[in-house]
Amino acid sequence: MSKLTATAPCTAYAALVEQTGQVVPQPLLAQRVAWLAGLARDLTARLVAARWTVADLDALACGVGLDGRALPAKGWMAVRRLGWALAPAAGVHVCDRVLRCAQEQAARTLRLALHRRTLVAAITTTWPGDARKRTDAEWQALRKVLPDGVSAAEIRHRTRQVRAYLDEHGVLPADLTDLEQPPNIAAQIVLAAADKQLVTLERTGEGGARLRIRLPLTESPASGRDWAWHVLPITLPPTVPPQAKLCTPTLRVAKGRVRVDLPFQSPIGFAPATGHVVACAFDWGVNTLLTGATGRLNGGRVVSDGRPLTYDASGVSAKLHRLRAEREHLATKRKHQERLLAGIPPADRRFPALAAAYEVISVEHERLCARIRHLNKALAWSAARWALDQALAAGATVIYMEDLATLEARGRRGRANARLSGQVRGQVVEAIRHLAAKHSIAVVTVPARGTSKYCPRCGDGTSVLTHCPAPDRLAERGWAWAWCPACGLSCDRDWAAAERILARGLLGQQATRTDRTTGQRTIPQVVEGNVARARRTRKPTRAARRARRTRTDLHPRPAARDRSKSRPTPKRPARTSSVRTLMTSSRVPDRRTVPAPFPARSGQRPAGHAPQPTRRPPSRTGHVRNSHHRTGFHHAQATPVLALAEHRGGLGQATPARVA
Repeated sequence: MSKLTATAPCTAYAALVEQTGQVVPQPLLAQRVAWLAGLARDLTARLVAARWTVADLDALACGVGLDGRALPAKGWMAVRRLGWALAPAAGVHVCDRVLRCAQEQAARTLRLALHRRTLVAAITTTWPGDARKRTDAEWQALRKVLPDGVSAAEIRHRTRQVRAYLDEHGVLPADLTDLEQPPNIAAQIVLAAADKQLVTLERTGEGGARLRIRLPLTESPASGRDWAWHVLPITLPPTVPPQAKLCTPTLRVAKGRVRVDLPFQSPIGFAPATGHVVACAFDWGVNTLLTGATGRLNGGRVVSDGRPLTYDASGVSAKLHRLRAEREHLATKRKHQERLLAGIPPADRRFPALAAAYEVISVEHERLCARIRHLNKALAWSAARWALDQALAAGATVIYMEDLATLEARGRRGRANARLSGQVRGQVVEAIRHLAAKHSIAVVTVPARGTSKYCPRCGDGTSVLTHCPAPDRLAERGWAWAWCPACGLSCDRDWAAAERILARGLLGQQATRTDRTTGQRTIPQVVEGNVARARRTRKPTRAARRARRTRTDLHPRPAARDRSKSRPTPKRPARTSSVRTLMTSSRVPDRRTVPAPFPARSGQRPAGHAPQPTRRPPSRTGHVRNSHHRTGFHHAQATPVLALAEHRGGLGQATPARVA
């Protein structure tokens, strides 16, 4: 049984001084926490700036301390074993546990820099002739010196950074210290390195916890008397289960409030990497946010149920575009006012009015940023919940998705990627991983290159799809519809891509790799194979159900018919003009043939489709147009969650899998 680690943001509104019993209100509590976070930030920034050298980074990378022993995993112990001493400023009293927290944050920052340093060294060593386009030989040489697990996006970003340095200085950077300055340190304190002499945490119930911590009473404490124990009651959010184990949090101050980033661990089942039979695959669609397909592995071939799964968030995307446009407009106005304030002395009579207007615009800009951020988060978790519901209904044990690091922004797809990037696709993937882990469902990423280009029916990876606007406009150029000239496939472009992702995942699951540090699973190689569609079992018609109930034959044979008839059934007379005038139609006309009488007080119905005042208007049962599934947005549409039905037999032989 493994554990799932997550972080719950909490807020502390008040505290209690343990020695005196004084109640500390929220503004004073935020000020004292800010003093503690400021002390830790200053200590961390000093240590990182002092060790931002080639020699110190080499000493940390070798993994051996001054005494010849290997460096431990804990950052503050590794820093002390290397002999990197840290002391507070003169006249400031800080206990050893606060120094531990500062050293832990500094060690994490420097260890992250080692990864970037390895990438920069590999790129500069194998610098290509044309940095914008490497040849196959140059790519192979670069992959040999890079560590495992490096994505194409990281290589692309670091190459651009090195190219900008080369254009400015004329030479390649010798090390990461030449390419970058020491990173900025956030004003927070990582309490994971402290012990009971600085912080304690205990749970008081299913929805509450008690945090006990020593906080400074002044901005620059001179002795131990300027520190006091504070008790912070914390209300746990409903996302923290009762059986979860609470870990030591991280404290920070945001918008005048004390934020407690509380990590917790929940026991989860094990999700195997291979041996999957039923799977769900989702594509980052151009037409919709998510487009999925469900299928199973049957005798070495992939069979889909032929039902597309779509999560359309066009309404949310339009709202986000409007909010972003307004945010950019406010940002432009704020920059203009900054330039005006910089050119006006404070003694000028226009300065107070400009300063007040600048403050108002800054507050409004921050409010819009928070609104966009919260809407992105709500959209990500809504889409993840819908995707998991589809997988649970189908009985899938794995979810396959495109690897975000392998997506390339080209042509129309480039504009689509720019639009979807604002919807935080990374948050959607993390939310799906988090929710799937609770149900022991594996989440595996596959390469995204070629999923929308090749046909999922042919299966050989050579039949290129023709993209057009609609199925009746095959000669025009478009992006919404896909048509295969080889096999005649005509379907939605995103649906075809989802089926190719499904085939790559199920056929290549033996090549699944698991990252030891993050636990994320991916399939690096492309295994091609076609996807066959099987129709669902149709529901019998009303005549068939009646024949089954009465035990009669639905289509009797000529031998079983009534032979007592001596003459044939006479034919119906032909319809002439005179007959047509006499015949009546059973079809109700759409409109009245004669005008209705003038509405009087007698209460006769008016003509047409006028609404009646006594009839209640129809009300929605959910927040979405599709009442089968409630996604939380009134302007989002999603495919209803249905169980995976049994497939029919008699399918043709599928093309065997091929490793591309």
